[in-house]
Amino acid sequence: MNKLSHVAFIMDGNGRWGKIRKKGRNFGHLNGVKTVKKVVESSLKLKIPIVTFYVFSTENWNRPKEEVDALMDLLVSTIVQEMDDLNKKGVRLSTIGDLTALPNNCNSQLKTACEREIDEVRLDLVLALNYSAKWEIIEAVKGVVKDGLSVDDINADVFESFLQTKGIPDPELMIRTSGEHRISNFMLWQLAYAEFHFTSVLWPDFRSEHFLTSIKDFQNRDRRFGGLHQTTDK
Repeated sequence: MNKLSHVAFIMDGNGRWGKIRKKGRNFGHLNGVKTVKKVVESSLKLKIPIVTFYVFSTENWNRPKEEVDALMDLLVSTIVQEMDDLNKKGVRLSTIGDLTALPNNCNSQLKTACEREIDEVRLDLVLALNYSAKWEIIEAVKGVVKDGLSVDDINADVFESFLQTKGIPDPELMIRTSGEHRISNFMLWQLAYAEFHFTSVLWPDFRSEHFLTSIKDFQNRDRRFGGLHQTTDK
């Protein structure tokens, strides 16, 4: 059976979901938060130790200011309302991305939430905020240069130590909702050998049965990592 220790999500379709119901994109984002909670609950039950959600990309700043402001307010209110319960269940929060551009209140709440002590960690919840894989790789290169490493000192393991995800295993499975078939500047390095599962279900409609379907699909994949299957003779 394929190992599954880290699942990454591109949560797509909130805006369309809200517009279909004639209640606007922000209504879709609000209901998308409910799906995040359900996926976290499912991950705890399935004993998946790490889940990463692509919450806000660097390109999302190009959206209307009203939508961006609503997303930031929603992030803060969700953290305030949910972190006590999540911590009690053994969920530890961390982030990847450039948080310096986020509003001060958002940054402060995130910092406080990420620094909380957890008695027994059952699930690491990673939020990708103001994140861009190209930005991450460029920042890693800058780190290598600043440390003065020689060419002979650099290999994949060394380079990974300069990435935002240092110490976090790469995802084995990436799930994207809404029917889009692209990774949108998300974890370009880390997803090199991940299995991708695309579903037409919009994120607010994504349920535990869809999650289980994606995991079953993953378990049926023949993961060779560039080699041959163990039972293959040639």
